[in-house]
Order: sequence, then C-alpha cells, then structure tokens
Amino acid sequence: MRVTAKRLVLFLGTFLFTALTITLMLYDLRVQTARSLVFDWLSQNNIHLCAFRKLPMVFEHGDRYYYIVWETTCAMSTPSLEWWTDLDSSAKEFRHIIEPWYKRIDGNHHRYSVILGPVESYFQVHYKIGNYRLSVKQYTINRHKINETVQILVMADNQNKASTFRSVLASSQRMYSRRRKTPDTIMHVGDTIQSINKLSDWQTHFFAPMEDSGGPQHTIPTIFVPGNHDHDKRRGPDNKNCYMDMYHGIYSTDGLSSSTAVNGSYHQFYHSVSLGNACIIVLDAECPSKDQSKFLIRELQSNAFKNARFRIVAVHIPPYVEFWDSYAWEHKGEKHWGEHVRLEYDTLFRQHGVDLVISGHQHNYQRSTIRRSENSTAMDTITYAIVGGAGGSLDLERVEDWKMYNVTYLGHHYVALDIDDSVLRWTAYNVAGSIVDQFSIFR
Repeated sequence: MRVTAKRLVLFLGTFLFTALTITLMLYDLRVQTARSLVFDWLSQNNIHLCAFRKLPMVFEHGDRYYYIVWETTCAMSTPSLEWWTDLDSSAKEFRHIIEPWYKRIDGNHHRYSVILGPVESYFQVHYKIGNYRLSVKQYTINRHKINETVQILVMADNQNKASTFRSVLASSQRMYSRRRKTPDTIMHVGDTIQSINKLSDWQTHFFAPMEDSGGPQHTIPTIFVPGNHDHDKRRGPDNKNCYMDMYHGIYSTDGLSSSTAVNGSYHQFYHSVSLGNACIIVLDAECPSKDQSKFLIRELQSNAFKNARFRIVAVHIPPYVEFWDSYAWEHKGEKHWGEHVRLEYDTLFRQHGVDLVISGHQHNYQRSTIRRSENSTAMDTITYAIVGGAGGSLDLERVEDWKMYNVTYLGHHYVALDIDDSVLRWTAYNVAGSIVDQFSIFR
C-alpha cells in the first residue's frame, strides 16, 4: 500500500512538473528558444497550436515612422495594430488602428507587418497587437528628444553562434545597466543568420536570442544593414528574406514614400535616417545598382546630410578588408565581393564629408581614423570601423595589409555609440565588458 502511494505521488509530481514545463515553454515568452523547439516538434507531429512565434520587432523606418513585424503559428482573424502617443487622449477614438500586411510563409509561419506613423512628437509611442484569439501586452517606444544624447548599440555578424550572441547581448545589457539607461536604437550591420534558405535560422540565430535576452527588439527600434547571409539577391516576389525586407520606398531623409509597398513585400534596402545630430545612410553592399548609386549621391548632397553635425554611412562589407579565410579570399573570388564599396562608394564618402563608415562582414574588430587626402588638415578625417564580432566564428587569417588600421581586436565585441550636441563618442567592449577601443569626434 505504501509503495503504491509513493508511486502515485511520484507519478502525479512528474505529470504536474511536465505539464508546468510544457505550459511555460508554450506561453512564457521569456523562454523563446524552448518554445521554438516545442512548436517545431508539435508541427512535425501534425499538432498545430495557435500562438505567437515571433513577438513584434520594431525597425527605424524613416525619420517619423516605424516598421513592425511579428509572426504567428496560425492565421490571425482580423488582426490589427493599435498605437498612440502621450499627446493622444487615452480615449479609443483618438487611437490609430492599422490593418497589417499578411504573408503566409508556410502552414506554421504567418508573418504580419505594418508601418506605424507619422509620429510628429518626441514623446513616447505606445502600441499593442491583437484580435479575439491572440494579443500581446502594450509596448512603449521611447523616442529621443531634441538635443538629447542618442545612444546606439552597434553590432554585427552574430549569424551561426547563438550562444555567443547571447553573451554579447548580456554584456551590453550589463553595460547599459551601469549607465542606468537603455539604448535608443540598435544598429545591426548585417548577417543576422547563416542561411537565407533555412527558415529555422531566423528563429534560432536571431529572434530567439533577442527574446531570451529580455526582448529589447519590442521597444528599441533597429537600424538594419543587409549582410550577405541574410539576403536574397533575386528580389523576386517569392524572396526568402522573410523579416528584414522593410525599407523599400524610403528614398530620402525628407519623407517616406509608402505607396511602393505591395502586400508588405519590399525588395530594396538602401535608405537613410536622422537620429539626433547625426544623419545615417544605409547601403546594400550585396546589390550594387545604378539606382543605389544615384540614391547615395542624392543623399550625400541633401540638406539633411550636409547640415548634420555627424555624417555616418553603414554598409555591411568594409571598403578595406584585412582578415578572411585565405583560400576563399584568393581562390573563390571573395576578395572581389566589396570592391565596388572601395572603388566607387568610398571615393564619394571622402568627397562629401562622411565622418564615420561602419561595417561588419569581417569577424573581428578594426578601426582606423585617417586624413581624407594628403593635402587635408588634421581635422579633416574619416574613420572606418569594422564591428563583425557579435557571435560568428572569428576571422584570424590576415589576407591584406592596408597599413591604415590603428586598432585591431581579434575577439567578440559590441559598440556603444553616443551622439550628443557636439560630440560623437565610440566605445568598443569585449564580451567580458572591458573596453577594447574608444575615440571621439568633436563638432
């Protein structure tokens, strides 16, 4: 009798523990990686639940807009995004309701996206998503105010090492916690995943680590710079870039043309955005084109760029690469991947007063601050920074020597970029939280 009672207690305890674990994995959004594994196993066994697979992620989308994307395991019925600012009344009639674009990726991946805006004020933006079956809590985007320091977390190339990416995110969180601040913006300089054709990579390499690190992507807008791994160059209607295709139609810092959006599908990445006293131009290193070259020249000549205190360009492949796999560099033609960045774009950077060029691609850290030309003054300089250390396997083989880099760090890292009224401050940290490089630009 006693043995039977013990077995019954053990069985009930095991059952309750298992049920609680499964419930947490399915519905507790803090364990996104475990949830993803459970969802995949259930779908493989023809068990289909209806839940959020990827919670909303916010992207900078022009100066007064945000692009928001999320994903469910089923098709939502009458989905909507509701948003408002602190200037709006809390009454329902003063809130904005948007019907999202819908894209069915497959039977278990249903993507939704919206463009939120225009946001005229510098106050907080609140939003939430839902319908009668599914909903999320209210999220708040803290917009930086005029003349307030803009703090940008810069990283790139996490792609195939999710555990290291988590360590990088954790280290950055500790750094900002010491500051008692959170970044205003995240700049990801490309290669969020390893393979564009593996749908699971988007979850395991990028969305899940971000979610497991507290979900900063829900409230901190991201500036996304396309890399060669998270990129479908065909630009066809069946493009494999399921989540990072939001920038088509933004041609200048002066406004947003959303009329080119068709069913939430976009096939071009280059754009620009102003943050505080900085103007940032994002280029697509993988798809050089006459249109992109015209865009770059137009932006470099725009009033927004010329009048900015700090002028920044972000492009995944650096103009000057020094570390790579030597065999791929010489025998697979990979030394030629970024030649147009160096030969065409970098010439324009120097001519039009770009202060800082930020790149990834090379999996380590390098920085060089040099004069633009032999006849330029000491103040007339341009800085090149490579920040490809958010998780990918490190590049340790030197394949070129441009004799220009002041600092080289062959480890994983991230950068805190702070821009205030007259100073741009750049501080690179390793995963342990130690400073590996820092510099400032004064205006």
